Amino acid sequence: MRTRTKICGITRVQDGLAAASAGADAIGLVFYAKSPRAVTVEQARSIVQALPPFVTVVGLFVDPSAEEVQATCEAVALGLLQFHGGESPEFCRSFDRPYIKAVSMKEGVEPTAEAERFHHAAGLLLDTYHPAMPGGSGESFDWSRVPDDLGLPLILAGGLAPENVAEAVRVARPFAVDASSGVEAAKGIKDAAKIEAFMRGVYRVE
Repeated sequence: MRTRTKICGITRVQDGLAAASAGADAIGLVFYAKSPRAVTVEQARSIVQALPPFVTVVGLFVDPSAEEVQATCEAVALGLLQFHGGESPEFCRSFDRPYIKAVSMKEGVEPTAEAERFHHAAGLLLDTYHPAMPGGSGESFDWSRVPDDLGLPLILAGGLAPENVAEAVRVARPFAVDASSGVEAAKGIKDAAKIEAFMRGVYRVE
């Protein structure tokens, strides 16, 4: 099965187009003001309008209010929601859109238990735990902690870059991989050459 790819933290039209041109299946737009990759609704609209068809647009939120998510969904054509905080299963499923739930791989976290909690999610995203930030740390975690059968499609994130993504896919065998800082020239600014190299790394395993 082909490993799907998402390039997250897109802030510019040209970066969204670079991801699509390289063959990414999805892009991520961060609606979290504390992130250096945060976008406004206006930025998000410009990026979405420029994308070609068949590229899924994922809206990332961290402990938002229901009103914030609803207003963003009404303003931006999001195909999928991603929740990266301590949101409950009930909250995540309340927006009439498919969602994925991010789980920080803190010591003691059991991915299969989280998959059971969020069993109606479209997928579970496993990311590196960092005490100061919910994602985009540029650090990876021990991929051997990924269970063989999660019960949900597995999206692997956390420190993935052109140099290590092939090994990550070989070890964890995820449904999809998610890159952000590993394909950047600077925080929030993607590097088209790094995106292409990342995609080649994924394809090498298949």
